[in-house]
Amino acid sequence: MKQEFLRYRLGSQRIMVGALQEFAGIGLLVGMSQPWVGHLAAGGLALMMLIAVIVRIQIKDSLLQTIPAVFYLVLNTYLCIAGF
Repeated sequence: MKQEFLRYRLGSQRIMVGALQEFAGIGLLVGMSQPWVGHLAAGGLALMMLIAVIVRIQIKDSLLQTIPAVFYLVLNTYLCIAGF
């Protein structure tokens, strides 16, 4: 995983990105009882995935390598808008 972040040119932000993803994941779980928390967490994850798609385009990843980020972008955008 460390090598992937170096490939993305985000090596120095690896721990911060991981922590944000963990907090957002917890926020999605909390969102089952507090919908507003789920909306915020899904919105944050959607923003992270949008940035991930942009990074993958900038480093010229293939479409196959970019599809997971696009999938999670769509999923979290849906959860942010219509979920919970």
